[in-house]
Amino acid sequence: MFSNCSDLIVRRVHLFGSIPCMLVFFRELVDSKQLDEELLKTLLINKTIESNVTTRIIEQMKSELLPIARTKIVSNKKETVKQIIRGEVVLFVESSNHALSISMKEQLHRELQEPNMESVIRGPKVGFIEDIDINMALIRQQIRTPRLKMEQLLIGEISQTVVVVAYLENVAAPEVIMEVRNRLSRIDMDTVLESGYIEEMIRDAPYSPFPVIQMTERPDSVSASLLEGKVAILVDGTPMVLVAPITFWHAFQTVEDYYANFIVSTFLRWLRYLFTVIALTLPSLFIAVNTYHPELIPTSLVLSLAAAREPVPFPALVEIVMMEIAFEAIREAGIRLPKQIGQTISIVGVLVIGQAAVQAGIVSAPIVIVVSLTGIASFLVPSNNMSQAIRILRFPLMLSAGVFGLYGIGVAMIALLIHLVNLRSFGVYYMSPLAPFQPSGILDVFVRAPWWVIHKRQNRVRPNRELEKQ
Repeated sequence: MFSNCSDLIVRRVHLFGSIPCMLVFFRELVDSKQLDEELLKTLLINKTIESNVTTRIIEQMKSELLPIARTKIVSNKKETVKQIIRGEVVLFVESSNHALSISMKEQLHRELQEPNMESVIRGPKVGFIEDIDINMALIRQQIRTPRLKMEQLLIGEISQTVVVVAYLENVAAPEVIMEVRNRLSRIDMDTVLESGYIEEMIRDAPYSPFPVIQMTERPDSVSASLLEGKVAILVDGTPMVLVAPITFWHAFQTVEDYYANFIVSTFLRWLRYLFTVIALTLPSLFIAVNTYHPELIPTSLVLSLAAAREPVPFPALVEIVMMEIAFEAIREAGIRLPKQIGQTISIVGVLVIGQAAVQAGIVSAPIVIVVSLTGIASFLVPSNNMSQAIRILRFPLMLSAGVFGLYGIGVAMIALLIHLVNLRSFGVYYMSPLAPFQPSGILDVFVRAPWWVIHKRQNRVRPNRELEKQ
């Protein structure tokens, strides 16, 4: 089964100096120092065996190795192979129909760092990493209660990726927990390398550009979501944790909103809403008003726009589409380039290309202003997935404005609103608490009410007193 695996090590030794046994493990997945100094030292020591019955040797070995490593008895070939490929050391003893799995994994994870995508001024400066055990520990450090449950699954026929479902018992809705379990159990894939695989397989409305599952790399964000009754999905090998169910408004909230003054947080939240509308509609409004409804613009501004557009051979729709595509290309290039030059290339590229395009008469100066303001507005959306959805939807909205004017924008926005109202996230209405309307939830949507007013766990089922005493 492991033929042509040059990194597989098979080491034959004698247990307690007399019983033949064999250690099987992958060289780079095992801590060789711990193996030599602790495991082999314990195995090779001369010691009297309490029983000569081979069926009891494994149990005796488990008790002997208990102080130095986590052990597990395996009794079939499938489970034994699984333990080996997961980086465990498997001990085979002659004449025994059981084997002993010994955990001595090499620590291959990176150090804890501040999240790149969700940096904050006030709050914890630590983010998840690729090691799922450490990620679980980060959540445990913030929620110190036995009601925090973490259920482990293996997904992927080949990759055997460890997936953990985390929730708070008596806080998360049982039907949501059951739905998450069912959707994960139905995943039939060979390989799961990142949480994005899981997100696509279990999400509602797979053809919608809007995120119905939150993606975060902050332990405090996940902890706050668990306290609100949500369910978190951790995937081994990625720092991105999935949280569900969510609503549309979660994309415009940050954990820092609840650390800062509630007046400042409310102002920033409204600022995000305003610039989200600008990022979505400003180019299409400019196209519609400039092309079909110039009477809506003041006379002096109309004359200024006409003078700026006089040398340009293209209509406003073509100008904006070209500049938007160029802006998105430069932004993507800035992400893929090395960090040392990525930001410089992005800023210089936008300035140089915009100025050169205006001087060459390809686009007008007002178009550059509109596209630049739209691009800046899209950066104010905290959720990267929501920002991407708005950037994509901007293009069909511009086409509607270029063909039908303001009427096209109105129809497109109504269609978009109908789509949002019909979306669900694990049974939760995507536009709640606005649709359906829930007055208590408004306190945490349009404003960030002070902590003595808002209660983040209003719908929580209180645990009984006996459980609390235990």
